Amino acid sequence: MQEMIDVYDRDRNLTGLTIPREGAFLKEGQYMLYVLALIEDKDGRLLVTQRSLDKHWGAGWWEIPGGGVRAGETTLDALKREVPEEVGLSIDASQNPLPIYSYENVDLKRGDNYIVDFYHVRIDFSKDDVRLVDGEAVDFRLCTWDDICHLNEESTVLHFERIRQALEADGTLH
Repeated sequence: MQEMIDVYDRDRNLTGLTIPREGAFLKEGQYMLYVLALIEDKDGRLLVTQRSLDKHWGAGWWEIPGGGVRAGETTLDALKREVPEEVGLSIDASQNPLPIYSYENVDLKRGDNYIVDFYHVRIDFSKDDVRLVDGEAVDFRLCTWDDICHLNEESTVLHFERIRQALEADGTLH
């Protein structure tokens, strides 16, 4: 079954269009939504995952959990779905997380226009609680910001600069 997405305008108003995510080509003024999760453990470390080596884009790169917002979902709904799907951890509804940082990407040539919401959630978990999904990630680490910086020097951390900006916006980095 094809995953469907809602199409939004720049102000996040629904346009009334719902299209298949696969092969979506968004025109000027059309956006899809994404969510990314900065998941912090009780020791203040962030969970990063290594993308599967057979991904067609960014194979083996490091990233934070997240994904596309499906039709009918909010970014919070997507956060609560994506985190358990990708790493087996639950977002506690009582936390009522809010986005800490957002940005938009416009690539009219590729029709790749999107708005991303970053959430910063603190969860009491250990390495044993993390469950990677086959085909999504092959490894994970719990990292301080310095660890993430070193990891980005050795390899590639997707959204590295945006992660830094989100942590600064949240007051985690000064």
